[in-house]
Amino acid sequence: MSRTRVLTDAQWELISPLMPSSDGKQGKPFRDHRQVVEGIIYRYRTGIAWRDLPAEFGPWQTVWKRHARYAADGTWDRVLAVVAHPDDESFGLGAILSTFAAAGAAVDVLCLTRGEASTLHGVEGDLSEIREHELRAAADALGARRVDLRTLPDGGLAGLAESVLDREVERAVSATRPDGVITFDTTGISGHPDHVAAAEAAIRAGGRHGLGVLAWTLPDEICRALSGEGFAGFLGRPATEIDLVLAVDRAAQRDAVECHPSQAVPGSVLWRRLELQGDTEHLRWLRRP
Repeated sequence: MSRTRVLTDAQWELISPLMPSSDGKQGKPFRDHRQVVEGIIYRYRTGIAWRDLPAEFGPWQTVWKRHARYAADGTWDRVLAVVAHPDDESFGLGAILSTFAAAGAAVDVLCLTRGEASTLHGVEGDLSEIREHELRAAADALGARRVDLRTLPDGGLAGLAESVLDREVERAVSATRPDGVITFDTTGISGHPDHVAAAEAAIRAGGRHGLGVLAWTLPDEICRALSGEGFAGFLGRPATEIDLVLAVDRAAQRDAVECHPSQAVPGSVLWRRLELQGDTEHLRWLRRP
């Protein structure tokens, strides 16, 4: 067996019937599943960067994009992100959304508030207008197709009737017809009540439409590391409560973060968190499809 042939024929015979088909989907059909799967295995065995994959596995971008589809536990061609504030789509979900977009999914973002209760950092102007501009630029950097910005009260989502939140999410679901929904974990990540309320509204929408709802979460060990460095308040999950570990490239996310100069303060905990997360994101099902 060559150094790049990582599966025996017998092993592939067991795996091949489980591989997804691209029949009936738009775009080019999947080619040579075995080559791609062996490229994924080789990358994890060696620890090399995706872009350093040997040419025998084909274009590294193809291997990386296919891995993103496999890791998402079923292909979602249309994804709706439900977030509370402008910058949540980048600071939190950025690498996940850009991974879906890079894999060919249509990504839409529903942001429930204009972030008007935040603070400006070194930027002058109307906060609400500035944050809308930042959100739309960041969504473009992530490869999102559409941004739907609503005007619910920043800092007040948890105090609204469920029907108010449900109406806003329902409008977005009807307009985008997603295959699945992505939001923050019900911990709120930082415990922010707006994050929790947005996640709960996403779960209810998933229930009404039979959609899977995936949540971005943090492993406990990252939260403990942040707390040990003086960044308390992050709420994580033990490994037993994490359903998916997704390999990501953070380049687009970092570009999107830079689109939020009013909020992305140099030296903030955001940058340390991204460093600790490395090239992986962790997700859990809030509602399985």
